[in-house]
This record gives sequence, structure tokens and C-alpha cells, in this order.
Amino acid sequence: MVDLKGKPFYLSDADIKWVEDTIASMTMEEKIGQLFVLMAKSDDENDIKEVVEKYHQAGLRYPPKTARMVWEQNRNYQKYSRIPMLMASNCDNGGDGACSDGTYIATAAACGAAPTRQTSFDMGYVSGKESEAIGSSWVFNPCCDIFMNWRNTIINTRSFGNETEAVIENIRAFIDGVHQSNVACCCKHFPGDGVEDRDQHLVLGVNDLSAEDWDNSYRRVYQAMIDEDLETIMVGHIALPEMSRRLRPGIQDQDIMPATLAPELLTDLLRGEMGFNGLIITDASHMGGIANMMKREYAVPLTIAAGCDLFLYANDYDEDFGYMRKGIENGVITPERLEDALKRILGLKAHLHLHERQAAGTLVPEEDALKTVGCPEHLELAKKAADQCITLVKDTQKNLPIRPDTHKRIRLFYIGSTPVSRAYKGDPVKQVVIEELQRAGFEVSVAPSMADLEVEYGVRPENNTLMTNCGSRKDFQDNYDAVMMFINVKGYAQENNVRIRWSVGHSNEMPWFVTEKPTVGVSLNYTTHLWDVPQIHTFINSYGHTREVIRQTIEKIMGGSEFKGTANDTVFCGKWDTRL
Repeated sequence: MVDLKGKPFYLSDADIKWVEDTIASMTMEEKIGQLFVLMAKSDDENDIKEVVEKYHQAGLRYPPKTARMVWEQNRNYQKYSRIPMLMASNCDNGGDGACSDGTYIATAAACGAAPTRQTSFDMGYVSGKESEAIGSSWVFNPCCDIFMNWRNTIINTRSFGNETEAVIENIRAFIDGVHQSNVACCCKHFPGDGVEDRDQHLVLGVNDLSAEDWDNSYRRVYQAMIDEDLETIMVGHIALPEMSRRLRPGIQDQDIMPATLAPELLTDLLRGEMGFNGLIITDASHMGGIANMMKREYAVPLTIAAGCDLFLYANDYDEDFGYMRKGIENGVITPERLEDALKRILGLKAHLHLHERQAAGTLVPEEDALKTVGCPEHLELAKKAADQCITLVKDTQKNLPIRPDTHKRIRLFYIGSTPVSRAYKGDPVKQVVIEELQRAGFEVSVAPSMADLEVEYGVRPENNTLMTNCGSRKDFQDNYDAVMMFINVKGYAQENNVRIRWSVGHSNEMPWFVTEKPTVGVSLNYTTHLWDVPQIHTFINSYGHTREVIRQTIEKIMGGSEFKGTANDTVFCGKWDTRL
């Protein structure tokens, strides 16, 4: 049963009447549509009208685009939807997740390194304000995963840290920030990522903690937020085997499913034991963690039957909607389960006053609201966040400060991700690093990568020769005063772990130069690169690759401001030599 007067909905009698009357007025096709959140495929108003009037989806996610484009898109979707839609942003770092020109504040890892929880609040605050400005009412955040396994790169920057209590405090601050706007939050990825090092985008995720250890960590995180009126939870395609065995004695290994398909984890644990009355949504349904488990025909309705209220994305619209319809017709989704799901979906909409705003014509704000995106207040918060979070992991040889008056000539190595397309024409972040070093007064000599050489000269044998030749040590000592290596490696849903990958075998990018000149390593993304470059004795985690972050990192390298961030032990990757 759904309690629409209780947490987190707190609906009035009039609100509840709207929920019940709306459900009663729905056709079966509309009820099926309300079980889906779809990905926007077109900005064309006629295409939007056709999709909304045919599929009646509950909500929308969208690919990266500018604030104005999202605002116009949202206006059109709401214009043609009889029932107001939930528009969802994915704000892992701030407003840049709401729109491509939104304000980056900090990653969760950066927030976890900051001396106070204010940065987490600011990240939530800007996420909420800039989402609201473009007509979004829901953020798929915060990430509530605990960074227990340093090898995990899918939540490396998205987790607030490796300690349960610190994660709770930062999540609470983020949610408080979001709630300064009329925007709902969504804690993810229940039952929790970060224990193993595989990626649920590619394979079934497994949280293999004992039931007792899970109770003392992830359960505490989610229970704290549930008790504080969390509106929604995103369920990951992650199994929790020991809990499934505790709740279903005798369950066979082959029957252990991701939480999205596990009623013992959703209905018995999350709803029953933990008392969550809010809305549950699946993680993206194209991910390997669910797609690899059973035929889609069965998986689509079984997510709802297991206890999810919303199904995120559709592969083939007609096919997936047909699978859901069949699941209702054959009783996989009971009438009671369908009714409960619809009540929670509409209950969330009523909680956000979407029905009232629809009647008033204010579901999407006026165009003037777009001024909020990237406004001076938010840019100042971004500047403050960079100052608070950038972390000196180690400086065991006392190489810092490095300034133009003492180390004018810099040899720059920029290690980016391996290009995935022939369309690669250079990394714009690399150019920002060069510009900011020059702006600070350094003379910069840039070491090329294999990809850069191929862009400039095409594919030729000489490129490999250049990339493996370190040159004369004496010439190196004579020509440069210091070395800086900026690492901006990241990946998404192509491999389970993302690490530094040198351009070629025996590349001259490998830090042979640490014994020749003072060397500073800077990570602009992941926090655990010391696994691959332990011999760099001065290392900084900057967590982000915006111009503001890069500028402040260089300022701190020069001694112009102090490092205020603090690293946890995961940065040393469980090795002794990474600390040297």
C-alpha cells in the first residue's frame, strides 16, 4: 500500500484526489506509458507531439544540449502531455549535468576532499537551480555509492568517499542544496556500487558484502536518507547475493538477480524492512547488468513486478511497451502492483505541484529564467569549490613550489584518453592546460602523443620512432627546468576499468624524467593514478578539467594559494611505493 499522506509525499486530500482521479481517467495505454521514462530522440516539435500522444510516458531524460535547447524541448513535451511530465537531469558535478552550458561545481570525490560539507551543498544548490531554470524537476542524484574498492573507476569521481559517515554527511548536504529549488532527488545505485571493480554498464554488478557488513554501510546510507524524506531511489543492476540468501534461504546462484529484478531486495528489504514509501526507478535498461540476465520480453515487466515503479528508457518503443502490456495481461504485473506504481509516480508529480503548475501554465519557467544558468553567483561557487577541493596527495621530495622565476621552462606531458574515433582532432583540455601555464608565465614545450602525431603527419612509421625516443638526457637537463604531467583519462561503458594507457609500447611518456628534473603529476579526473605512476613524487588530484580548476591548480603549484583538500587512503591503491 502507498501512503500518499506520509513521507516523502505529504499530499493534501485535494492532491490525493487528483492522483486517484487521474488514474481512474487513464486508458490502459496511458497507464503503460506512465511506467516509462524515455530518452529524448528529437528536438522537432512535431516528433515530440507524435511521441507524447502515442506513448504517454511519465518522464524524460535527454542527451547533452544547451540550456535553451533543453528549455525549448521541455516546453514542447509538457505542451503535448495530458499528464505533467517528470523532466530529469543527471547532475553528477553540478549544473553542467542539466545542460551543456551549465555550471560545473565539483565532482563528488572533490566534495569529499573539501574541508567542510559546504561544497556538497553548493553542488546540490546549483544542480537544483539550473535544472529548475530549464524546466527540470528531478535530478538523478546524489550518488550514494561507497568507494570501497580503489580499482572501481565507474564511481571513482562520483562517490563522496570510502567512509560511510562522511558519505552520509555529503549526501545530506547535496540534497539540502537541491531542495532549495522545487526539484526532487534520486539516490543511486541501490544496493550500492563500489565494492567490486566491474562496471554494471557492461556486466552484472555484484556487491559481495556480507549481509552484516552491508547493514553497517550501504544500509546506513540509504536508511538515513529515507528517514529524512528522500523522494526517489534509483536501483542499480547490481546483485546483493548474501542479502538475497538471507531473505530467500535456499536460493540458487543462478537465481540471484540484480536488484532491479529481485523482489527480495526491493519489496522485502527496501520497502519492508527499510520502510521506503517513495518512488523506485530502474537504472538505464540498456545496461549489460540487466540486458545480459534474461530475455528482454521477461525483464521489462519483471522490474515492475519486483517493486520498481518506473522503467528507465526503451529499446524499441513499440516492442518494450508491448512487453509491458503483455506482463500486465498475463498477471506478471498484478493490478495491485500496477496501481501502487501509478500512485507513486503521480504522487511524486503532485508532491512537486506539477498538476497545479500545469493548470497555471508554469510547468516550464519563462525564458528569463535561463539567466540563472552560468550566473555570476554560480561561477563564484565554482571558483570557491576549486580552491577548497584541489588536493596535494604527496610532495615527498619537496618539489613545490614551481614558479616561472625558478623553473621557467616546462616540459608538458598531457595524458588523455585513447581516441575512439578517426574524427579526433586534438584534445581541447590539453590546449587549456597550455594556455593557463603560459598565462602564469611559463615557457611550455609540449610532448606529443601518438594521436597528435597522426593528426599532424598522418599514419607513418616515423611516429612510433618519435614516441619511443627519449633523446639525450643532457639535452633534456639543459633545455627544461621542470616537468608537468597532466592526466585527463576517463572512460564510459567500454571496459570495466579505465587506467593510464601510454600512446605506444615503451612510450617516452612514461615518467623516466622524474630522476632528471622536478616533476609534478596532476590528475584532472580519477583519483587513483598513482597505481600507474608511483614514481612521480609530487602528485595532485584536481578532480576536474574546467579552466577554473586548471587555473587554480597551477596557482597552487606556484605557491600562490594553499592546498585545502585532503586525500583518503584509496589514492595510494593499497601499495607502499605509491606513498614514496
